[in-house]
Amino acid sequence: MCRWIAYSGPPVPLGTLLTNPDHSLIDQSRHARENVETTNGDGFGVGWYGEEPAPGVYRDTHPAWNDRNYRHLAAHIHSRLFLSHVRASTGTPVQKTNCHPFTFGNWLFQHNGSVPEFARLKRQLLFDVDPKLFLSIEGSTDSETLFFLALTFGLRDDPLGALRRTIGHVERARRQAGIDGCVFFSATVTDGQRIWAVRYSTNHQSRTLYHSRHSHALRRVDGSYEVLPDGAAVIVSEPLDELADHWEEVPESTAITVEDGKVTSEPFAPA
Repeated sequence: MCRWIAYSGPPVPLGTLLTNPDHSLIDQSRHARENVETTNGDGFGVGWYGEEPAPGVYRDTHPAWNDRNYRHLAAHIHSRLFLSHVRASTGTPVQKTNCHPFTFGNWLFQHNGSVPEFARLKRQLLFDVDPKLFLSIEGSTDSETLFFLALTFGLRDDPLGALRRTIGHVERARRQAGIDGCVFFSATVTDGQRIWAVRYSTNHQSRTLYHSRHSHALRRVDGSYEVLPDGAAVIVSEPLDELADHWEEVPESTAITVEDGKVTSEPFAPA
């Protein structure tokens, strides 16, 4: 499984969240506290929005903690909306095209979870992707397949509805194939203006997900504190520091939307 982060708000250096907090995404890549694996070293990526509608993306296959370029980018790039991900492979190869976030047009998508026995379902699920989108699939992961199924099922017009239809479609395929394993889906997607995130699993034992309660100070790795700007919202696989009043856990089977600095939630179930 993996760890990821999403930010929306006034522009900040990427490092404000990716490298500076005492339990930053860099630290989580080596010492995750609320994950199946403590180490997430099978590649990483960051996607950010600037003046252009389409995001910039940087991905690589080595561990995030061992990439100096990642730290340089994080220190110098300011962005109003960005996603970043550190990967622990669930079986597909460690290669750049399998690193998150995935992008299509102005969209970014990243995922922590798995489709059970994906090798058995892969052929069918890929055939279900819109043929006009199929050639844009570059990697071999279940995560990228989920993204392109969501695009097929209307992501650009109805994001949460498309995610519900995508998970419903995968759950149905799993059952028809006689697969007993569970779908795990802790994911986020953005069009560069809003962010949608989902916490779901077949057995209601989903991977962890949190969002920020307010923009109070984050404790930095050097022991100092950093105040996020008003209107900032952060979604994380696990908290960036140990101050519990900074974070609210997203309930099981819930979708959240971040827009204009506000976080709203609603129930999530496959359609």
